[in-house]
Amino acid sequence: MLRSLLASILFVVFIANLAHAQHQHHHQQPLTMSKSLNVFKQPLALHSTSPVTGFLRNGYCEVPASDHGNHAIAAEVTDEFLEFSAQRGNDLRVIPGMKAGCKWCLCTSRWLEAFNARKSEPAGDKIVPKVFLNATNEKALGKINLEDLKAFAADKE
Repeated sequence: MLRSLLASILFVVFIANLAHAQHQHHHQQPLTMSKSLNVFKQPLALHSTSPVTGFLRNGYCEVPASDHGNHAIAAEVTDEFLEFSAQRGNDLRVIPGMKAGCKWCLCTSRWLEAFNARKSEPAGDKIVPKVFLNATNEKALGKINLEDLKAFAADKE
C-alpha cells in the first residue's frame, strides 16, 4: 500500500515536471508565421518583437475582425509622429519603451492622417512614419493607395 502510494506520488510529480518543461519550452519557441498577406499579396513578414507589436501582440501587423482600428501599417515611428499622434489624443509614448525608432503596427487612419497633414505641419514629411511594405498588411490598401505607401517606404522595393 505504501509502495503504491509512493509510486503514485512520484508519477504525479514526474507528470507535473514534464508539463512544466513543455510549458517553458513552448514559451521559448519563436513566433509562428502569419497566414496574412502583405501589400504585394505575399506572406506577411514579421515586423517587430522588441517591442512586440501588432494587434495580436505576435510581432505581425495582422488585422483580425476584432481590430476595428485596422493596425495594418508596419512603420518606424519618429518623434514628430509621436507628437502628432499625441496631439490628436493617442499618445503612444505611454507604451513602455516606445520612442523614435521603434517599429510599431499603426492604425491605417492615423498613418493616413499624418500623410494628409504633412504639407500643413511644420515638421512636414517627418510626421509620416516610414513603412515596411513586406510587413504591412494588405488590409491597409482598403484606405491607402499603394503608391502613397511606397513613397514612404523604409524598405524600397
